[in-house]
Amino acid sequence: MLRLLMGLSLPLLGAAALCSLPAAAQARTLEARIAKVVTSVARLEQVRVRLAWPDGAAQGELELQAGRIEAPELGYRFQNVAWRCPLRRDGRGGWRCAGELRAPGGAPLTLALDLGVASTDARLSCGASAVSLQRAAATPDLTRIDLTRVPLAWTQALAAQAWSEGRIKSGTLDGRLDIAAPARAPLRIAGELRLAGAGFDTPDGLIAGEKLAADLRVDSELGAVTRVRLGGRLRDGEMLFGNAYIALQGKPVELDVQAESAPGQGWRLPRIAWRDPGALSASGSAALRGDASIEALDLQLDSPELAPLRERYLSGFLGLAGLAQLELSGGLDAQLSLRGGDLSQASARLREVRLRDAQGRFRFDGLDGTLAYSDAAPRESELSWRSGALYGLEFGATRLPFSSDHGEFRLQRAISFPMLGGRVGADNLRLRPPAGGKGLDLRFGLNLDKLDVGQLSKALDWPAFTGELSGRIPEAHYADERLELDGGLAMQLFGGTVEVSSLAMERPLGVAPTLSSDLALRNIDLESLTGVFGFGSITGRLYGRIDSLRLVDWQPTAFDAELHTEKTRGVRQRISQRAVQDLSSVGDSSFVGSLQDRLIGFFDDFGYARLGISCKLADEVCQMGGLDAAKPGPDGRPGFVIVRGAGVPHLDVVGYNHRVDWPTLLERMEAVSKGELKPVVQ
Repeated sequence: MLRLLMGLSLPLLGAAALCSLPAAAQARTLEARIAKVVTSVARLEQVRVRLAWPDGAAQGELELQAGRIEAPELGYRFQNVAWRCPLRRDGRGGWRCAGELRAPGGAPLTLALDLGVASTDARLSCGASAVSLQRAAATPDLTRIDLTRVPLAWTQALAAQAWSEGRIKSGTLDGRLDIAAPARAPLRIAGELRLAGAGFDTPDGLIAGEKLAADLRVDSELGAVTRVRLGGRLRDGEMLFGNAYIALQGKPVELDVQAESAPGQGWRLPRIAWRDPGALSASGSAALRGDASIEALDLQLDSPELAPLRERYLSGFLGLAGLAQLELSGGLDAQLSLRGGDLSQASARLREVRLRDAQGRFRFDGLDGTLAYSDAAPRESELSWRSGALYGLEFGATRLPFSSDHGEFRLQRAISFPMLGGRVGADNLRLRPPAGGKGLDLRFGLNLDKLDVGQLSKALDWPAFTGELSGRIPEAHYADERLELDGGLAMQLFGGTVEVSSLAMERPLGVAPTLSSDLALRNIDLESLTGVFGFGSITGRLYGRIDSLRLVDWQPTAFDAELHTEKTRGVRQRISQRAVQDLSSVGDSSFVGSLQDRLIGFFDDFGYARLGISCKLADEVCQMGGLDAAKPGPDGRPGFVIVRGAGVPHLDVVGYNHRVDWPTLLERMEAVSKGELKPVVQ
């Protein structure tokens, strides 16, 4: 924009100097010092004009210098600007001069000036970039400027008048602008521009743009109140506004924005219109603070088809929520209002919306109805879905009646829907969207009634467990990417009970979700359990606990487990030879008994008094233990009893490896369950 300003100011200064020349121009040298020159656009101080024209020469040399140039309304201030050129007559009563223009810190430019009788023309160029200026004597307040591949960075000072934090990084401008500077009215700039390869950002990186291309209409008024209207077509590019990332992907968008700002205030946008055919139409108004953050916003949105929105508009928000590959379809129209940067009012009408997480964590089909939010007076709405799934677990249809006031959603009544052959219910749901610097806060009660564990096991690719899952969570609380559940769940498995308590999840839908809980096992039928896992047969009743269980991305990373049998009236306690061998293979155990090892193969099973094993997992190492200590082995290592034999034949199973690599242990367990690990008893 320095070049544009020079094109406005120095030609006028040159014209003033030439007007002082006598018609015959007989003087060898003419020099003038001017304290101040004021034009409709700029003010020049410490001006020096020098003209040397030898007697009889066809041309002279003109030199202009300005110690200071200011154009406050355009935001430009320069020092020590100089222009030198050969001056000649044009044969029609005017003058021509073309030469080098210099200013400290910048590359030299070429300024060509044509001062005609009825017009003033100037052209400022640097390589392929040029700014041309035309001004007619009949309309002295009107200047026309033609731009050819002008670097967008030249407009930095002008842009800073409207947006002090913005930094222009790249891009070029082509087009034409008309600048009207009447004496008693605001400066007006209007015209059409073509933008290519534009890039901008802010120091904090929260606002940015890259590779922007646009055909724009500009009409601005720079006075006591600055008013701008910007319209046209964005042809391509990417933009970031906080968490909102917009990628046009070469598909044009129609834009129309009106804005105004008074000194010391932010911007008010009485009109915003955005039309992306087939994807999104938006209209409304806004108010921005001085740092371009949102003070107030009112928008109406309509999307006939949601599928394009993920890549074009929603990837920033979805990425933060861990839903970067969320698949969308269906239609939606919505209204929203923000005040003080927080959501004030909102409503959305969904039309056969389908949401599908590419990672298989959830799916909703046939979302339909309305959803309304209010931070003041109550509003009611109702949403429904036809079917869905959570981590592959299918569930059926339901309707959700909501009310909202004072910044909170509430479920008006308890709901339930079919799932896994039973029912899942929710009640006391309360949701607060992010506001006042706080994130999303969700609370609800949960009921599980006779869910089929067999179907659950199949969906999650678990062993073929059977039984029922029931329980009551009085309150589940989600905040700061953490889900905590009060109460507990109970599963009826293998003739006994598994109780789950202290449930909590971190990043349930984000990257590497984490689950923690405590489990208690009571009266589990070991024969059924070992049969499911492909172990040799063990009969008896199993009790125990798994405390401080922690799963990261659904893989165990820590727990403190202890399992043991308890003698139960009417229940035999026997362990098969294969089960002994499988335990030995997995746990690096040995046989110690009253029989010689070579005779063990003659017996199918053995009686036992007690069975117990423990494992404390940390840093991928299991610290193993058993019922009690055993005599050291042949190599002197201390042992621990896993199975205490009873009767004849008497057989104890003793472990000697107190520290077992967890990945190796998992591999052995998988191999045993598939019958691939066959130990040799010596």
